[in-house]
Amino acid sequence: MQIRDLPYSDPGDPDVRSGPRFLVWLGRSQLTGQLKSLAWGLLHHCAIAGLPLAVGLAVQAVIDRSGQDLARAGVLLVLLGVLIAVGDTMLHRTAVTNWITAAARVQQLLARRTAELGSALTRRVAAGEVVSVSTGDVEKIGWFVEALSRFAAAATALVLICVGLVIYLPSLGVLVAVATPVLALAVLPLLPRATRRADLQREKAGRATELASDTVAGLRVLRGIGGEELFLARYRRASQEVRRAAVRSARMWALISAIQVLLPGLLLISLVWYGATLARDGRIEIGQLVTVYSAATLMLFPLRNVEEIAMAYSFSRPSAQRAVRVLSLRRTAGPSTLDAVRPQGDLYDPVTGLMAPQGRFTAVVCGDPDEAGRLAERLGGHAEPGDASAPLPSVLLGGVALDELPLGTARTAVLVQDKDPVLLSGTLRELLEVPSSGGVTAEEALDAAQCGDVLDALAQASVEVDGDPMNTRITERGRSLSGGQRQRLALARSLVTDPEALVLDEPTSAVDSHTEARVAAGVQRLRRGRTTVAFASSPLLLDLADRVVLVHGGTVVAAGSHRELLRDEPRYRAVVTRDSDDGSSAADGLAAADRLPPARTIEEIEERA
Repeated sequence: MQIRDLPYSDPGDPDVRSGPRFLVWLGRSQLTGQLKSLAWGLLHHCAIAGLPLAVGLAVQAVIDRSGQDLARAGVLLVLLGVLIAVGDTMLHRTAVTNWITAAARVQQLLARRTAELGSALTRRVAAGEVVSVSTGDVEKIGWFVEALSRFAAAATALVLICVGLVIYLPSLGVLVAVATPVLALAVLPLLPRATRRADLQREKAGRATELASDTVAGLRVLRGIGGEELFLARYRRASQEVRRAAVRSARMWALISAIQVLLPGLLLISLVWYGATLARDGRIEIGQLVTVYSAATLMLFPLRNVEEIAMAYSFSRPSAQRAVRVLSLRRTAGPSTLDAVRPQGDLYDPVTGLMAPQGRFTAVVCGDPDEAGRLAERLGGHAEPGDASAPLPSVLLGGVALDELPLGTARTAVLVQDKDPVLLSGTLRELLEVPSSGGVTAEEALDAAQCGDVLDALAQASVEVDGDPMNTRITERGRSLSGGQRQRLALARSLVTDPEALVLDEPTSAVDSHTEARVAAGVQRLRRGRTTVAFASSPLLLDLADRVVLVHGGTVVAAGSHRELLRDEPRYRAVVTRDSDDGSSAADGLAAADRLPPARTIEEIEERA
């Protein structure tokens, strides 16, 4: 796999039983790239290992005053230099390719799981953790995959060098062969402590980042209540904890690095002392001593890979564990079994008994807002995965289970807009350029969502001469707009898609009653003949619905028109009119409703608002 071939057509089915198993699967999935990197690494290290032999031959040729041997040594040095350059270049190329392709594979897996789960993902895993996994953790996982092949090449080169030295000069080669494993494994007892300190640092850093994100997201509210200094002090404390944890972690890694320098130094001192003694006694030649000493010195480079792979694993293991926590989540118990045929018909939830007839505007009233949010997600097939031994039955559209449809088909058939929609940065035109049926234009959707004031504000903020609001950029998450403006733009985006069934969770909760009435009428007009479900408790919206359903305790307990339920169902009155204990609010609301005929035009709605 080359970088130019990314993205993968299929990133594969990962082993998510644990973080280490996921890392093993990832390395095995890129076996070809690992073998290429291993081959070039062996060439590079073995060429470096050949330098001492060439230098030793050159020194001995000078001592023996042999020009022919010196010329041979020179040719060998030039050849080894070329091999080192080629091996190093290709090793770096293949290793970086392994890094990038591994990171791309993990990002594709995360993107696939995020698209599959939808908003149910953030109910199982914090949004900040998902962002952390898809950015910093992906980089650390890629680092381990990249370092793995280089470590394998370095370890193989060390074994070959030790064997070669034992064969070349047993008196000194045995000393090097015995000392090398000690040098490589000496830091292993320190790694668990270093890993724990690194994990603690990352945990504290994650908390500080989460606190900073929450502070920025709620900055407007904090300014309103004068809480900036309080949160700033909290972030200062969290930041100092991260700094102290980072210093403690750095001290441990510095100790490991110092040991990696001290022990090889002791080996070289012992080697020089013992080798000089043997050369003085005439038991070895000077060239042989130079060869063994040079080989031992150059062995320090592959030994560094031992420290690197230990660091890479200690950092990537918790990152892989966090990735596994996300990737192990499932939307359904089994794969899609139906063809990609877009179903049509009534939208039915067998868990609650909620039925939204095809082509009609159904309003749903829930006393518990959280229950309403969960039910809205269920209607779109985004429901949180249930118990594997007893999974919840799927929502049906036209008698077809959404969970059995291909993911793209299910998303196209039923669209859910939650109560806190996100606006991505970009122009308004780009915001509304979403996959759609083509039956609703952007202008029609903006008009139905009553976005006239939003267009005026964007036109004034436009840097273009003509002031076209469609070309005006919207800041990240629409922070430059009010809550009501963001909600209406998100509603217009949903209306543009023109799905078979549209589910809206509190679509007018952030607007005033006058705007709410116009928005409700606009949605009813634009969605006429299409299945629409709105979760709301506003009488202005409920009075426009073709059918109103009351959900209580996770079950549909009543259905009818707004006025019928207001008259006959006490639980409905309690939610819609905020009924008091003496029932005065309910009585007042019922009397007012009986006195007024049903409002079906925008003009009538405006008068009542």
